[in-house]
Amino acid sequence: MRHSPSGEHTVHPPSDPGDADLLRALAAELARDDEAGLTAADGRPLPGPLREVLVLAAAALAAGRPVTLACHEPTLSTQEAADLLGISRPTLVRLLDAGVIPYDRPGRHRRVQLADLLAHQQRCHHAERGGAAVSDRPG
Repeated sequence: MRHSPSGEHTVHPPSDPGDADLLRALAAELARDDEAGLTAADGRPLPGPLREVLVLAAAALAAGRPVTLACHEPTLSTQEAADLLGISRPTLVRLLDAGVIPYDRPGRHRRVQLADLLAHQQRCHHAERGGAAVSDRPG
């Protein structure tokens, strides 16, 4: 297994043909029956999205292809980000252009990671609370 700094993990197919046969059977069983095969430690069936990942990964590994899993951070458009912060889109764009909030521009449009937006929101919240506490003190 290879771990990369981006959070991706690559698993190579098994070299043992018996393992590939087992993976094919597992993928088929999981794809066929929602309650089949693996369960959580408490006996409940696995959630659908996890089952789907397992089916796809098992089928690819059985076919001799490496599988890379990568987690994706939720991203928002500038309008969605502005709505979340309760500000106008032009105000958000000014914050982005000033470097206050990081963003990506994979094409023509800016994309803001939800985590960066929430971090900015948290910083503003702390700044507001800190400022209020200082101004409330008797002089």
